[in-house]
Amino acid sequence: MHIHPLITRSEDLAALVDRLSKHPFVAVDTEFMRENTYWPDLCLIQIASPDEAAAIDPKADMDMSPLLNLLVDTPEVLKVFHAGGQDLEIIHNLTGKMPVPLFDTQIAAMALGLGEQVGYSNLIESMLGHSIDKGARFTDWSRRPLDKRQIDYAIADVTHLASVFPKLLNRLKKTGRGGWLDEEMERLADPSSFAFPAEDAWKRLKLPSRNAAILGRLKAIAAWRETEARSKNLPRGRIVKDDTLGELASHPPKSQDDLGKVRGLSAGWRNNDIGARLIAAVADARPLEPEEMPDREPRRPGLTKEGVLVADLLKLLLKIRAKEAGVAPRLIARSDDLEALAAGVRKNLRILEGWRFEEFGSDALDLVEGRLAFAIENGKLKMSRIETKSEEKVDA
Repeated sequence: MHIHPLITRSEDLAALVDRLSKHPFVAVDTEFMRENTYWPDLCLIQIASPDEAAAIDPKADMDMSPLLNLLVDTPEVLKVFHAGGQDLEIIHNLTGKMPVPLFDTQIAAMALGLGEQVGYSNLIESMLGHSIDKGARFTDWSRRPLDKRQIDYAIADVTHLASVFPKLLNRLKKTGRGGWLDEEMERLADPSSFAFPAEDAWKRLKLPSRNAAILGRLKAIAAWRETEARSKNLPRGRIVKDDTLGELASHPPKSQDDLGKVRGLSAGWRNNDIGARLIAAVADARPLEPEEMPDREPRRPGLTKEGVLVADLLKLLLKIRAKEAGVAPRLIARSDDLEALAAGVRKNLRILEGWRFEEFGSDALDLVEGRLAFAIENGKLKMSRIETKSEEKVDA
């Protein structure tokens, strides 16, 4: 594989993209900093085909549009990432679009039983048989110039990825599990994960109460904080920490002068502009409407004591079936799914549809409805079918 020097010129980037666009897939990775910003600061983009690889400097004075078009407007080229959530967020921020089609090797590894959320270095060691250099993990990628060791470290991520992807794909084809990933890849490519209105920011917080007035204030001031953080490009916690938001919602200040008494806010908020905007948000807050109130148990009904035990049995069954299938349990089902099934839910559950039903959901349903039981035979745990009375009558 040919490794290019760091690309900093528009004509070199355009020529690279022209060649890459002729391949069926490209491996993609990014290096970024976000400790001091709301928006991730993109510092490097690495990309590789089976033939060549390069690191591209987005901080150089060049036209990045050919590369961005390749990522989001070239559907004939598959984009391969590993644990690509943050990479996808960056691309979405830059373009307002998602890279499609896409393939995430971490999710593929789950389907092949290589572990839940397997790390990149572990995947490379497992699939290629060698370890990778981790020496530049804590590089400040925003600093210039980058030295050769840093660039080589960054490019290695995509050269290995370009080698691993065909091997994963072949194993998926042999096991017939390629279709299992479709739903996961669609979820990963959902732009709503990255683009949400400021008015919905409160939904991502730990709720201090179920009082409609308190939640209405939380909604208002969380939206205010989101707007402030975005406009100043600062982390949310640099504006106001989550705990302080909850305190402001539960015990609202009556005047701007009261902000000086709030733990977590500086005395200057008594008379500065940001304090005035916060007080205005509190004053404009309205109680949540009944249809806006969050569920007491989001996405699942409450469980009885017996239901908790049933959910535990389902988790045991999941471990057994996942081990037999050679797949990471988390890819088949999550705790919410199991608890919902244990509580009597039968609609809109992923484990009762498609391949998940065949691999696990059918047995899970039989277990909660009394047609399947655990048994010990010769000191080993096994599943046994239970004949119902109606089945016994038919046999008779």
